[in-house]
Amino acid sequence: MTFEIRNPEALGRPRGWNNGMLGPEGGRVLFVAGQIGATAGARLAPQFGAALANVARVVEEAGGSVADIGRLTIYVTDMGAYRESLAEIGAEYRAVFGKHFPAMALVGATELVDPCAVVEIEATAVIADEKGEQPADGAETSRSAKVIPETRARLRRAARRSTARDEP
Repeated sequence: MTFEIRNPEALGRPRGWNNGMLGPEGGRVLFVAGQIGATAGARLAPQFGAALANVARVVEEAGGSVADIGRLTIYVTDMGAYRESLAEIGAEYRAVFGKHFPAMALVGATELVDPCAVVEIEATAVIADEKGEQPADGAETSRSAKVIPETRARLRRAARRSTARDEP
């Protein structure tokens, strides 16, 4: 899915995100619930990477790839830790999303539902409907076999990093 990037000059040049992402006609909208990565340990950056990988898995299951994601909302419980971990968070981001930068918002939260989680990420994606048809009511579809191979490779690398962190 190709988005038209919208960055009004009056807002200045964004760094690491885009102000607006306009999806094409005929796309299907996927709302991804908040994903966490608490199993990746207690530190923010590893949880961030695991949460992003979970977001990508949901989009993949719907037949899309990270390139189809037009918006991310990131909730963190410690804004100071986020700022101090920017380099590590950036590496985690690039491992899953590469150079795709959707519209983003970062929100400080006092706590998340899972007490072990320090970050939660939700997303909105627009996925092309290959046939131009909507599935019948209640029908489940999966086009994950057609997902961009690069997305699968990023998910495998993220899973390996997460597993390596859990080993003593």
